Amino acid sequence: MYKGFLVDKTLLSKDPHFLQGCTSCHKGDERLPNKDKAHAGMITRPSDNPAVCGTCHSEIVKTYNSSLHFTTAGLREGVKKRFSEAESRTFDDKVFEQSCRSCHASCGDCHTKGARVSGISIGLIKGHKFVKRDEGETCNFCHGGRVYPEFTGEYGGTPDVHYQKGMVCVDCHNKTGFHGDGNTYLSRKEVKSKPACINCHEPGKESTDQAKTSHAIHKNKLSCSSCHSSAPYRNCSECHPGTGATSRPSFILGKSPRNRNIVTTLRMVPTVRDTFKSAGINMERYDALPNYWDAAPHNIRKRTERTRSCDVCHDEKKDFLTKELLLKNGSQANESLVYTPKPLKK
Repeated sequence: MYKGFLVDKTLLSKDPHFLQGCTSCHKGDERLPNKDKAHAGMITRPSDNPAVCGTCHSEIVKTYNSSLHFTTAGLREGVKKRFSEAESRTFDDKVFEQSCRSCHASCGDCHTKGARVSGISIGLIKGHKFVKRDEGETCNFCHGGRVYPEFTGEYGGTPDVHYQKGMVCVDCHNKTGFHGDGNTYLSRKEVKSKPACINCHEPGKESTDQAKTSHAIHKNKLSCSSCHSSAPYRNCSECHPGTGATSRPSFILGKSPRNRNIVTTLRMVPTVRDTFKSAGINMERYDALPNYWDAAPHNIRKRTERTRSCDVCHDEKKDFLTKELLLKNGSQANESLVYTPKPLKK
């Protein structure tokens, strides 16, 4: 048996979760000596039903039921505008519940046993101990495709400065962000408690006049990551159910699809025209959304080539999205994100 699924027996008398016995959550009948009979009716993932944890943690479960970690509504709403009404129904029936929803996180996925990603799991985190947090085992396992490797520097470049200073995920992403606040959101961008750079780095309190001037000039025009993202980050394309997507490192700057008045770092969205063809979905409104979305790369540095020289953007125009660089056969909406910086007056 894979060691990740072995239970540490010393926990049985120490952890309060075991006071009522294994069957209080997993069901079955622990009184029977026969394994098969004892396991009859056993529930392998009891926290898929939050009410199980809600027996003791009612306040948390009350909000978690509507959290994005549990509903995965962001995955659905992020592509929904590309479909006709009939295609939306097909997507919900044939794709979302079978594919996208497999990413939803139950309580146990973060606190007891790693989530399943493409059918693979790390097993029990610490011998069935209920852990408060373990970013390397839980956050990393689900968000290890792009966010965590960027944060730690494993994807290329130097690690995020916050990581180097000993910070972890929950230092910026608080428990309300994980557990929800009782409101129903359709996107992580809508979440009221989402992290923001200015929560810690208050404008006007910069250590140098140059930084104060630069921030004042670019206020409400440029995202923080546009200048402070230190290296290429992961971008994916050509996504199809069952086969995944093709990924490559790149750095993209352009107008935010949420607010065309702001220039920001963009990440390629891996939905191409035939992504859901196997499910009978042609995406009749494919051009309603662009193939690039505003991104927050987790590879932040105080000093980057953009903070050292204004010419990188205004003269060299490095990494800015142009019509020539747009995804071939991509959405018509992509053109609205193209931005050309104005040259500096010298």
